[in-house]
Amino acid sequence: MTVLSAHAVHVHFGRKIALDGLSADFAIGQVTCIVGPNGAGKSTLLSVLAGLRNPDAGSIVLDSNHFTTMAPRDRAKRLAFLPQIPEVAWAIDVRTLVALGRTPYIGARGLGATDEAAVDRAMELTGTTPLAQRNVATLSGGERARVLLARALAGEPQWLLADEPLAGLDPGYQLEVATLFREMAHKQGKGVIVTLHDLHMALRMADRVLVLNGGRIIADDHPKQALSPEILKQAYGVETRFWDGEAGPMIEIVGGRG
Repeated sequence: MTVLSAHAVHVHFGRKIALDGLSADFAIGQVTCIVGPNGAGKSTLLSVLAGLRNPDAGSIVLDSNHFTTMAPRDRAKRLAFLPQIPEVAWAIDVRTLVALGRTPYIGARGLGATDEAAVDRAMELTGTTPLAQRNVATLSGGERARVLLARALAGEPQWLLADEPLAGLDPGYQLEVATLFREMAHKQGKGVIVTLHDLHMALRMADRVLVLNGGRIIADDHPKQALSPEILKQAYGVETRFWDGEAGPMIEIVGGRG
C-alpha cells in the first residue's frame, strides 16, 4: 500500500514549537482530516508533508523514499498542495492557470493532447469550465479557490494535500468539494489530506480524523471517536455533545471555556 509518513517531525519558529516529534502514516484510498485549535500545527504539518518546508528534525517518507532523495519534479507528479490563502501573481486567464498544474509533465513542445484532456477533466470536476476565458484577477474568492483546486487536480496527483479547502466557498460548493474528495479517495484510490476548522464537515467528509494540539497528535481515529466530547474538551476547552441531524451526526457546543 502506498503510504506517506511523518517520522518524529520537529518544526520550530524561533522559540515556538510548531510540531513536537509528530509521527503519522497516511494511506491512499481515504480522506484524512486534520483539525485542532489555532496554532495547533495543522498548516505546518501539511506544508511539511507536501515538501514545502523541511522539518528541523525528523523526516517525511513516501513509499520508502525520503523526500530529501526525491527529485522535485518526481515529487510534484505524486503530490499536489492547495494553499490556504489563494493567491495568483499573474493576470492570466483561468484555463492557462489550471494548465499550470501539468507543469511536471510538460516537455519542450508544451501541452499535448493528454495534458489538455487532464485540464478539461479538472475544470469539469470543479465546475470551472464556464470560467475558462475569465481573467483570474476578476474572480471572486470562492471562484478563485475552485480554480486553484482545478489546477491541483490537473496534475492528476496520487496525493492531494489541501489547507482549509472549504474556506470561502458557499455551502453548496462546500458539499460538492467534500463529495469530490471522497470520490477521489474511494473511487480513484487517491490519498486526500485536508485541514479543517469546521468540525461538522470533518464528521461528514473524513474517514479518519487527526486532532492536533500543541504540535502533537492527541487523537487519531474514526471521526466520531476522534471528535468525542472528551477529546474536544482537551483540544478546544469546550463542552460538546453529539446529536443526529437530518444530514447525519452533528457536534453541538454546549459550554465554553470556563
